[in-house]
Amino acid sequence: MTNSNYAGIPDEYAGLENASIVLIPVPYDGTSTWQKGADRGPSAFLDASRNMELYDIETDSEIYHHGIHLAPSITENSSPEKMVKAVHAATKKFIKKNKFVTLFGGEHSISIGSIRAFSEMYENLSVLQIDAHADLRKEYDGSTCNHACAVYEASQNANLIQVGIRSMDSIEVGVNDEEKVFYAHEMITDDYWLEKATEALTENVFITIDLDAFDPSICPSTGTPEPGGLLWYETLEFLKMVFAEKNVVGFDIVELCPNPAEKSSDFLAAKLYYKMLSYKFKHIALKGEHGYDSEKTFAKVGLKKMKDTAN
Repeated sequence: MTNSNYAGIPDEYAGLENASIVLIPVPYDGTSTWQKGADRGPSAFLDASRNMELYDIETDSEIYHHGIHLAPSITENSSPEKMVKAVHAATKKFIKKNKFVTLFGGEHSISIGSIRAFSEMYENLSVLQIDAHADLRKEYDGSTCNHACAVYEASQNANLIQVGIRSMDSIEVGVNDEEKVFYAHEMITDDYWLEKATEALTENVFITIDLDAFDPSICPSTGTPEPGGLLWYETLEFLKMVFAEKNVVGFDIVELCPNPAEKSSDFLAAKLYYKMLSYKFKHIALKGEHGYDSEKTFAKVGLKKMKDTAN
C-alpha cells in the first residue's frame, strides 16, 4: 500500500490499466474573487480520503475494488484559458480510454474544461449543477474562463439543470431557463423538487458540485459560503435518485477552500466523492478481482462516435 494512491488503496486497485475510475486533481485558483485557497483543495481532499473508512455501510460495498486511478494533477496556471484547455484535454483522453472520469478542484472554472469534454463525447448531455451560485456570466474580469462563468457554456450547449441556487447577479437573469432552476428558497417548501429535478434530466448526465451548495453549518470551508444551503442527507437522497434513474457519465467537485483549524469540510468532500462512486458502481459487477466489463456498463451508453481518436 502506498500513500501516493487515492485513499491509500493497494497498488493492484490503483493502476490505470485495471481501474474503472480515474480521478484528476486540478489545484487551480486563478480567478476566485474573495477567499483564496481552492488550489489547496485537492491536497486536503486526498489527505482526508486517506483517513476515511473504505467500506460504505449504506451500499454494503467497497467500491475501490473497481479500481481508482489517481491521475497526475493538472498544474497549468499561466492563464484561465490554458488551464481550461488542459482540463479539457486530460478529461477527453481518459473518456476515450473508457474510464469513469472524475475531477476534484480547484475553483469552479475547471468545470468549463470538463463539461466541454463530456459534451463533445456524449449525445444529448445534461449538466446537473449543484451550487449556491448561478455562475452564468458570459465573461468576468476580462475572461470567459472565470469561475463566475463556470456553466455559461453549458447553458448554451447542453441541458443545464441548476439545484440549490441562492445567489446571482441581475445580468444572469434570463440567461438561465427558469423552468430548469431549483432555487433554494423554493426547494424548502417543495416536497417534490427531487423528482422534478431528476425528471428534467436527459439520460446522460454530468454532475458538477460546488461545495458551497451545502449549508455553511456543515461545510464552512469554501471560498464563498452562502447561508441557506443543502444538508447532507437530502443531498444524498437526490444524488442516489439521479444515479439510479439516469446514466451518470462523470462528475467533478470543486471549491473546497481548506482551513487548517476546520477539517470537517475536507471529510465531507472525501465522503461525498466516495458516496457518489458507491451509488454509481454498486450494481456494476466486478470483472475478475477488479475492473469492469466495458461492453456492458456505463461507458459506452450514449457515447458519440469518436471521429478523432488521436486527441
